[in-house]
Amino acid sequence: MQAVIDPGRCAPENTLRDRRAMRIRAAAVGLGAALWLAQPADAQTQAPNPASSQAQASAPAQPLAPTQLLPDFADLVERASPAVVNIRTTERATDSPRGPFRRRAPTAPQQPGEEVPRGEGSGFILSADGYVMTNAHVVEGATEVYVTLTDKREFKARIIGADERTDVALVKIDATGLPSLKIGDAGRLRVGEWVLAIGSPFGLESTVTAGIVSAKQRETGSDVPFIQTDVAVNPGNSGGPLLNIRGEAVGINSQILSPVGSFVGISFAIPIDEAMRVADQLKATGRVVRGYLGIQPIDVPRELAEEYGLAKGKAKGAFVRQVVSGTPADKAGIQPGDVVISVNGKPVDGAVDLRRTLGALKPGTAITLQCNRRGKLLDFKASLAELNPQVAAAAAERPEAPVEPRAAGAAKVWGLSVANLTDAERQSLRGANGVRVSAVTGGAEAAGLRAGDVIVAVGTSDVTDVKQFEAVVAKLDKNKSLPVTVLRGDWAQFLRIPVIK
Repeated sequence: MQAVIDPGRCAPENTLRDRRAMRIRAAAVGLGAALWLAQPADAQTQAPNPASSQAQASAPAQPLAPTQLLPDFADLVERASPAVVNIRTTERATDSPRGPFRRRAPTAPQQPGEEVPRGEGSGFILSADGYVMTNAHVVEGATEVYVTLTDKREFKARIIGADERTDVALVKIDATGLPSLKIGDAGRLRVGEWVLAIGSPFGLESTVTAGIVSAKQRETGSDVPFIQTDVAVNPGNSGGPLLNIRGEAVGINSQILSPVGSFVGISFAIPIDEAMRVADQLKATGRVVRGYLGIQPIDVPRELAEEYGLAKGKAKGAFVRQVVSGTPADKAGIQPGDVVISVNGKPVDGAVDLRRTLGALKPGTAITLQCNRRGKLLDFKASLAELNPQVAAAAAERPEAPVEPRAAGAAKVWGLSVANLTDAERQSLRGANGVRVSAVTGGAEAAGLRAGDVIVAVGTSDVTDVKQFEAVVAKLDKNKSLPVTVLRGDWAQFLRIPVIK
């Protein structure tokens, strides 16, 4: 990706000066007219006083007193920029190029095994002995990593470790006495505060851009509570520091939100405290170890929060969609459909917050979780295992349940036909009860239910068998939707079945 200047749009310097002067004069005329129109009618028609005009002309012009001066970043940049580095990576010609940042195309055909440019990014020096922080996606798949300092010295770096979940990487160069950045406190950042980015957008080294903090703890679906800014960040800025006005690193520039691949006003930085926790583990062991409970959480659905009495402002907690067999959650007795509302007494804001809380704990840590199960508060104790991303991803596959039509019962107003579970089906639910959906029509079909789903609760009432299910629904208003918690395979979902007449 290259910047192109269109010669047809570049005017000679004197032409630009003339046009600029015309714009300034036009603005002045417009301002004078506006001030004249704002005066009372008699003042507009009043003849000027020659003596007064002469006195004003001889008096020195008074500068406007701004309410607040804009900050001068020059000294800050002079201190901080020597600790910001350019990072370029290479790969062998036989390798397939990968990675979401800028690549350079080779100028001539490459021989197999020859080292070819792969991409560029940024980073910053953490310590005088050569530890450099950057993004994991900057060094991902690289055969070689080169770090260039602002004094043009270049070093071949070795990758100490990289963590894909937080997009943080640590590399090391063999040098001493290097300038390093002071680490700030991302928690003290305020929305509206000035921040700067230094990096190598499009390969332009030591580029400085400034803006403000637009939001804190911005959720994008990842495990990182991003700092959102309007600082211009482009391909090549990845891995560079986000600085506060004291010149301290408060984040790592990592992502942009853009439909075109370049900056459009929204950029995201990894909070420096999150990044340092990862860097410390990478430095110590070369990898990041996280606690694993064995659940798949989602944010609490609004309708479920209202049903369980959790909806006081924002619906907090994490709805357990799945409990993986044999994991700490399974052994502790947590079931799909439970809502985790606290861990060790700390309230859980949502699914991402729960994942972060558990991931920040070491394997073997004993925890107490408080859950809301159909309106009842229950405490569970568990000892965390170690997160294995591959195993966790494999456990998240959605299994299908068998279909076996049965006759309709009292719930037919909602389009449901249900049957008792077999002994094998009960055993597969690991202690949970319910009734199996055998056929759907009307509202149940519209709500997305299908044969083979298992209804484990109606509202806040647990379901044990068909007889008890029929007794519960018989007491409900047949003109209102039916709130149910449903299992599909190992996955739980809360929904309302509408009445379709």
